[in-house]
Amino acid sequence: RKVLVNGVDERLKAIIRETAQEFQASVIELEIMPDHVHLLIEVDPQFGVNRLVRGDKEHRFMKGRSSRLLRREFSWLRSRLPTLWTNSYFVSSVGGAPLAVIKQYIENQKNV
Repeated sequence: RKVLVNGVDERLKAIIRETAQEFQASVIELEIMPDHVHLLIEVDPQFGVNRLVRGDKEHRFMKGRSSRLLRREFSWLRSRLPTLWTNSYFVSSVGGAPLAVIKQYIENQKNV
């Protein structure tokens, strides 16, 4: 659902950046769409992008933390959705692709 609007989007950006910083990951580009997020992030491969995004059995990082905080701060989210995020997400390594191209793609998502 298109709920990442009306201040939720800006707060979500802050939560993502804070969480990334806590785990020594670098947010290169971030765009919040009304119903999903585009994130270009650099994370230590030993820590792993999966762990940063989903956490583990004991800790919830980006998805769990943002869901908990946003639903607490924006009570209308609790009545609109049973959960903020689905269990799924898409990850792709940019490998040899120039970061500038990937960054530009994410920046342009709001214009599509």
